Amino acid sequence: MKVSIITVVYNGAKTIRQCIESVLAQDFSDIEYIVIDGNSKDGTQEIIGEYGSKIAAFVSEPDGGIYDAMNKGIKLATGDIIGILNADDFYAYNAAISDVVSKMESPDIQGCYGDLVYVDAANEVVIKRKWISGNYKEGAFLNGWMPPHPAFFVKKELYERFGLFRLDLGSAADYELMLRFIHKAKAKIAYVPKVLVKMRTGGVSNSNLKNRIAANRNDLRAWKENDLKPHFYTLWLKPLRKILQFR
Repeated sequence: MKVSIITVVYNGAKTIRQCIESVLAQDFSDIEYIVIDGNSKDGTQEIIGEYGSKIAAFVSEPDGGIYDAMNKGIKLATGDIIGILNADDFYAYNAAISDVVSKMESPDIQGCYGDLVYVDAANEVVIKRKWISGNYKEGAFLNGWMPPHPAFFVKKELYERFGLFRLDLGSAADYELMLRFIHKAKAKIAYVPKVLVKMRTGGVSNSNLKNRIAANRNDLRAWKENDLKPHFYTLWLKPLRKILQFR
């Protein structure tokens, strides 16, 4: 099976090299690596250019935000499986993609996910938070569950059947897409019980109460736009689950 990995970046010169090298170091041989840059001005493009033909496709142009860039990458992807790794993230070990593919070789499995750890922005050895996904049970989204998006992989056919990221949902776009694929469309997914990705701290949606309230509103819209009804506690369990992830 062929795997397309998409990295989106804007002014990510400080972290893009480690991200790229974590993809290129994977022991799975059939990886198509696509990088979508939002017309960076800090040297990011020059760093990406150093890797030449090791990157299958490189686009650098203004975009409508991170999810617009992801959609561009998905449209370019030719792999059977698609994964998205942001410029601040990197794969935790060199067999991460091999472990994903081994789970997704079955024609019945349409998606796969693993675990993720947040590391200190200045020192990747320091773990700030562990996102241990656990096995998925139908209806888990109603209890605030979701897998970490950078550790989420799906077969391309799901994007073709059910659509791309919605650009009108802000930071909830990845939540809505996974809700749509897994909870609504009932795609069959598998769990890799390993830390697949390390992410540097500094996310926007949970940085303060105002952002959390805005994210909650968009999470609610994600349910409504899919003609789904959450429990009254669903959207508050989602952020509360994260409290248990901190060390």
